[in-house]
Amino acid sequence: MKQKVYQVAFSATLVVMTVAFLFTIFLANASLSFASSGKTKSSEIVVSSAADHTEARIKQLHGALKITETQEELWGNLTQVMRENAKDMDALTKDRAENTKTTNAVEHMKLHSQITEVHLDQLKKFIPPFEALYASMSDNQKKNADTIFRTGKYGKHYRTARYEKH
Repeated sequence: MKQKVYQVAFSATLVVMTVAFLFTIFLANASLSFASSGKTKSSEIVVSSAADHTEARIKQLHGALKITETQEELWGNLTQVMRENAKDMDALTKDRAENTKTTNAVEHMKLHSQITEVHLDQLKKFIPPFEALYASMSDNQKKNADTIFRTGKYGKHYRTARYEKH
């Protein structure tokens, strides 16, 4: 049972951090694609920071996970780590954006490696407070958390749903 909790918590955390990582890469690549095409970005495009994205995700998860008053302290510990991770990612993203024009392919790959290492470190920081919160959840909350973190949505994921027997 305990190993199952670890597997679920690790999987859930991995999904969250992967999404954040891909989001960061998407933003950076969007900047590069505009630069290579010779077009300029529209002034209407607003790029949100990892911190802004994290704040929105925290609010969304708080409601979706139905965090109780007794779980607020554990939730606070988790959100503190999420905010610290977002701040670190914003710093890396800023550094990458400032140095993109002057880096060669090897330096670019090294930067990707550094970002991956930071994500791994962030994941390691995220797991303990998430495990503590998950352990405090009711069975219904756990089921909901499992669905949210497995699929990234608040229901069945289309890829897993099509393989289920009807």
